[in-house]
Amino acid sequence: MLKKFFQAFRPSDPAPLPDPDAELALGALLVRVAQSDRDYQLEEISLIDRILARLYQHNAIEAAKVRATCEKLHAAAPETDTFGRLIRETTGLEERLAALDALWEVVLADGEQQEGELKIVEEARIAMGLSFKDSEAARRRAMEKV
Repeated sequence: MLKKFFQAFRPSDPAPLPDPDAELALGALLVRVAQSDRDYQLEEISLIDRILARLYQHNAIEAAKVRATCEKLHAAAPETDTFGRLIRETTGLEERLAALDALWEVVLADGEQQEGELKIVEEARIAMGLSFKDSEAARRRAMEKV
């Protein structure tokens, strides 16, 4: 009986997730990188919000809502390369390079580069059709921001 009582307060079906576009794909990749070390820190969450606000002209509340959606997409998400391909197929070179910069910013946010984070960035880089040189340049630019 108590179980039925509590179930009455839960939504019957969770809201369906939106089909990812380039923004949601990048956001999900940023969340994936930040959570890959199993230590999703407030600094990383704040950085993701700032990156989404900067790249997509959101205010702080909008960016946080987008990130929350991205967290759900990441949890139910396809493979990293699927997100990377979506970004490659729907954006130009400048946007893909900005996405790679953003991924490196999140990797470097906590001062440590974990193997899982590097693997995600590498898979995303390949799927986005970017070179190793592009990745090294993005890493350097991200280091200058830290």
